Amino acid sequence: MWYAIWAEDRPDSLELRRQYRPEHLLRLHQLRDQGRLMLAGPLPAIDMDDPGEAGFTGSLIIAEFADRQEAQRWLDAEPYNIHGVYARTTLKPFRKTLP
Repeated sequence: MWYAIWAEDRPDSLELRRQYRPEHLLRLHQLRDQGRLMLAGPLPAIDMDDPGEAGFTGSLIIAEFADRQEAQRWLDAEPYNIHGVYARTTLKPFRKTLP
């Protein structure tokens, strides 16, 4: 099943994001290579692809997991979660309809 992960950053998380980005991307690339990643990306704090020092407010990840428990284990091991980039996360089942 597909799951949507909506993660909200804590204030002033930009330096932590930068520090742990390689580990974060490695895990996303693993999902992609397994054919289990629909999309992933950050949520800029301002209306720009590169918000610079304004940073990001969170992330959206949609990936396939066997069940909610597997998705939660993956999220619990996410470097941005472990190292305090994310203040809150929401995990929900997702059903793709379009396109």
